[in-house]
Amino acid sequence: MSKVGNPQVYVDGDQRNDKVTDHNIPPKYDEGQDNSHLDLDSKDERSIGNRLAAASKHDREVEREKAFSQANPNVDPLGPARAHGNEPSRGAQIDAELKAEDEEMLRKKQK
Repeated sequence: MSKVGNPQVYVDGDQRNDKVTDHNIPPKYDEGQDNSHLDLDSKDERSIGNRLAAASKHDREVEREKAFSQANPNVDPLGPARAHGNEPSRGAQIDAELKAEDEEMLRKKQK
């Protein structure tokens, strides 16, 4: 045991929250809800430069979402590679050829 200072200095009871006081904390409000601010809001008080930056960011996000929605391998086997700007692998090319053949066979059977 240390002989330095008063023993009350080392009592940490005042630094811990009492369980009774935890229940007395008021509930938090739902602030910052999703979609509460639109990037392209015409009544927003931003400068023209900030509005242009938000518009270009919005355009890039729309293009990216469009590219990745087309990148579904169930729709187009070559889509994921093209969405990332890469050349599709040979396996993806074979899958695309097989899918095209299957669709052609289904069209012939339906006629």
